[in-house]
Amino acid sequence: MTIPAQHRRAIVAATIGNAFEWYDFIVFGFLSVVIARQFFPATDPSVATLFATATFASAFLVRPLGGILLGIYADRAGRKAALSLVILLMTVSSAIMAFTPSYASIGVAAPVLIVFARLLQGLSAGGEFGSSTSMLIEYAPRMRRGYYGSWQNFGQFCAAVVAAGMGALVTRGLPAASLDAWGWRLPFLFGLLIGPVGFYIRTRLHEAPAYTAAAREAQPRASALLRDLWINNRASLVIAFGLTVFGSVAQYVLNVYLPIYSVQQLKLRVDAPFIVLMFTGAARMALIPLFGLLSDRVGRKPVMAVSMVGYILTLYPLFAWLIAGPSLGRLLAVETVFAVLMAAALGPASTALAELFPTRTRATGLSISYNLATTLFGGIAPFAVAWLIGVTGNKMMPALFVTTAAVVGVLALLAMPETAPCAGGSPYDDALKPDATAR
Repeated sequence: MTIPAQHRRAIVAATIGNAFEWYDFIVFGFLSVVIARQFFPATDPSVATLFATATFASAFLVRPLGGILLGIYADRAGRKAALSLVILLMTVSSAIMAFTPSYASIGVAAPVLIVFARLLQGLSAGGEFGSSTSMLIEYAPRMRRGYYGSWQNFGQFCAAVVAAGMGALVTRGLPAASLDAWGWRLPFLFGLLIGPVGFYIRTRLHEAPAYTAAAREAQPRASALLRDLWINNRASLVIAFGLTVFGSVAQYVLNVYLPIYSVQQLKLRVDAPFIVLMFTGAARMALIPLFGLLSDRVGRKPVMAVSMVGYILTLYPLFAWLIAGPSLGRLLAVETVFAVLMAAALGPASTALAELFPTRTRATGLSISYNLATTLFGGIAPFAVAWLIGVTGNKMMPALFVTTAAVVGVLALLAMPETAPCAGGSPYDDALKPDATAR
């Protein structure tokens, strides 16, 4: 399949920027145990971890606000302008994370700065998904939207693999004292190298033809845009919300919370989950575009349904097997199964959500539904699971939590219309016709 040069640039811009956006998010979650000791000192390590996971969740408090503001900005000023702004904001927040002194050096100002950096990350990340997904599918040829849209989630798992690699590098390669003193900063410093590159690439993009055509119409005021979205696309907002509940909970429990769970509950070495996540993240990266392509051939719903039902059937027995004999090998086997299922869910997901909305309100609709669901369920998932395990002593809580989210996802999928062109298409297909170079 030949991809035009301008389309390749759009895919690269969305992928590299998206990877950077989520890299810092994931690194913070991976290194929560270490960061807790530096910025949230407490006599009980579990209390410090709860503070750190709560700070991780704090970024999600402003994500809906960022989604609304930056989503509207993307629909009014353009995808290019919004994507350039969000990566600039993320670069600033990464710098704060990398250079803030510890609690021992500057006292309470240290956790305050860390929380501020997380809030800024949340604000910028709020506009990333809607803007980048909109750009990808608006560039896509009609019969390849699943493939183009899959690169949105490919970028997220690219970030996960790099973050896991950096986590393994610093936890395996440095003594514990050095890791606590300065080594945990290295992954954030590495992330700062990506920001300027992504900003440069994004500022050199052209708008997609579908957006350019829609932008020729008079641009509505922000209030009118939100009212139009609520009146005409309320069902789409609810469906997108439900699907995102499943995807975000699965990612944050089975990926981001995994290092904490593996060390504290399974008593594995601190580097074990990072090694596992490097391998399984690479598998997701390879499979996500393939499942996106598959959804172009057979439809979005069948591919996503197999994944969700697979989760419901396997989560409990696999976690029970892992807890019965914790080891690196078992952890790798369990996470490999989840990697395949997650790739099947996320390959078509971005495109399926985007096809629910018209061009004029797509970025806003995606941003609101995605960020509300991620804030209310995904962002708090590590904290909620850690708290539930502490209260109940039940190590099966991750499986129960994700299974519940998968049931929500199935209900949303049943309500979702099939939007793949091979199975009838989206009601907004006419607004997504590609330019001549895409044919």
